[in-house]
Amino acid sequence: MCGRFALLATIDEVEAHFGVIVDEAFPPRYNISPTQPVMVVMNGETPAPGSNRPERIAMLVRWGFVPSWTKDPLNFPLMINARSETAHEKPSFRTAMEHRRSLLPVSGFYEWRKLGDGRKQAYWIRPRKGGMIAFGALMETWMSGDGSQMDTAAILTTASNNALSHIHDRLPLVIHPEDYQEWLDCKRNRAKDVQHLLKPVQEDFFEAIPVSDKINHARYFGTDVHERVEEPVISQAGKLPKPVKPKKSAAKKKKDDNDDQFSMF
Repeated sequence: MCGRFALLATIDEVEAHFGVIVDEAFPPRYNISPTQPVMVVMNGETPAPGSNRPERIAMLVRWGFVPSWTKDPLNFPLMINARSETAHEKPSFRTAMEHRRSLLPVSGFYEWRKLGDGRKQAYWIRPRKGGMIAFGALMETWMSGDGSQMDTAAILTTASNNALSHIHDRLPLVIHPEDYQEWLDCKRNRAKDVQHLLKPVQEDFFEAIPVSDKINHARYFGTDVHERVEEPVISQAGKLPKPVKPKKSAAKKKKDDNDDQFSMF
């Protein structure tokens, strides 16, 4: 699962990492939420200058995949993620998996761990070595009856790895730089040809930092969403320890005992 992420890289860093030209300026974004515009990188139709591989293009799309056959996006479920194991066979995703695989630049993402008392602890999960990475994504263009278009995308997910499974059982699919071209080349590589890339990331690739619940609010964009907080201690039974009640002073206890005399309960 991936419901929030961040992209803190500069335009120059994105262009150098992915080999693209970015036409639109963008600031660092610490709390990117579904339905917001996100950047994806895809293969274009023409060869890159001085290269035999297709030129890559960067474009902004809506985070929330809409299949081309959808009649009304407003009445269609919001699909921000797609299971990589089944995307090639699902009616919503199989065409995009064959023809419109893309890369989504990120600096890290957020996930929530369920605690024993019903609350959730948020984590900022980033590459242990820092820098920018790419999630595997699918892009689709939806066209309305009047000819207007909307470009959309979903992030692919895999099973979690052992290092992060205690937080969530799903993780975004990470595509490594050496696999970018194989993943993006939908003309030479069909969905069945990239199945070996659909696997959980290495155990030591990410680090998870507990952060405050500020990240829960989609309209909060402060840089302090990444500040580490004290992680709740969970017992072996998966429950939070009961809070320790402060002891009452003798005078306070005597007052409470007297107050109880006037209570019907």
